[in-house]
Amino acid sequence: MQFKCVHNNFNVLDLDKSIAFYQEALGLSLVKEKTAADGSFRIVFLSDGLSGHQVELTWLRDWEKPYDLGDNEFHLAFVVGGVVAG
Repeated sequence: MQFKCVHNNFNVLDLDKSIAFYQEALGLSLVKEKTAADGSFRIVFLSDGLSGHQVELTWLRDWEKPYDLGDNEFHLAFVVGGVVAG
C-alpha cells in the first residue's frame, strides 16, 4: 500500500501569531484558508512550496484557555489510493 502524508494539524489559541511564527521562523506561506459561515472556526494551511506537505492550523472562536495536550485535536493526514485518511 502506498500513501502520501499531506498535512499535520494543530489547534492554536492565537491564529495570527501562529501564522506569523510559521512564516517568519520557517519560511512557510499561506496557501489556503477556510472560515466557518458563523465565524466559529478558521482553518489555514501553510506550505513550504516544495514538498506538497502542509501545516494546518485550526482556531476555534469559543476556545479561551491555552491548549493542553489532551484538548488538542492534532492529527496527521495521509492520502491512500486517492482517499484522504486522517
